[in-house]
Amino acid sequence: MTEEAKTQEAAPASEANAAPAEGAQTAPDLTITDLTALKQIIDVASSRGAFKPNEMVTVGQTYSKLEAFLNAVSNAQQKPEQPKGE
Repeated sequence: MTEEAKTQEAAPASEANAAPAEGAQTAPDLTITDLTALKQIIDVASSRGAFKPNEMVTVGQTYSKLEAFLNAVSNAQQKPEQPKGE
């Protein structure tokens, strides 16, 4: 996670929802929910034959990476972190 993303996570909701200053750039808002939706989109598109055979390797590799990432995030959220030294 980037430092900017960590800072945004730690910011109070009122700051996170505030309009950016004029001319300021904000980081794209991409959530785990968005990534889960993308995984479902790939599932639907592949079941409908939306990808050409020569595209399937790239789609499959990307899908596998996305699935592994979502599983890792899910596992990390389910396991509370234990203090070091225990």
